[in-house]
Amino acid sequence: MTTPAWDEVAAAIAAAPYPVTVLETDGGRAAHCLRELRITTTSWLGAVVGHTGGLLIDHGWLRVLGSGAGALPGILERAEPGSGILPVAYDVLGGSYVWAANPEGRPTVHYFGPDVLEWQDLGQGYAAWLHAVLAGSLDRFYETLRWPGWPDEVGAVAADQGIHTFPPPWTVEGKDLATVSRAVVPLPELVSVHQHAARQL
Repeated sequence: MTTPAWDEVAAAIAAAPYPVTVLETDGGRAAHCLRELRITTTSWLGAVVGHTGGLLIDHGWLRVLGSGAGALPGILERAEPGSGILPVAYDVLGGSYVWAANPEGRPTVHYFGPDVLEWQDLGQGYAAWLHAVLAGSLDRFYETLRWPGWPDEVGAVAADQGIHTFPPPWTVEGKDLATVSRAVVPLPELVSVHQHAARQL
């Protein structure tokens, strides 16, 4: 049974300017995630968790977490209970998106970029953020982090893997991803590398 929120998400997926793969969900797993998160499928977040194992957007560049499917972890697998921070997506370069309260106490999506090594509040709630993503915002958002031929390269990377670049994108030498060395590595390891670098710096 669908809900108006899922109908809206599905319509946005169908209209997206780049490919979006909807990963099949396991009903029991989805129900467990919804219970643990204390959300329902009447919200966009609940609709994604309840109706998908996750979304692979723009040739898999962005991996939006659902209840989990295959190589893509479920949204609960990356959550830290009691932290008030919920990881909702990762990109192929090891960037992270979380849903967390901003200083005004309003939950918004925050992004940790491998090119700047700091968190930025995108100023959008989950539904507004995902709607913008599905409407085409990734092209501009990642404009400086793409290289010729990236769709084929990224499309061949599994959902639990990412692309490590060296020199890293936060260095002057690593800004042009067309000239750096690129290697496929486990995504959790890549995310950890960037966040460790941020702490060191």
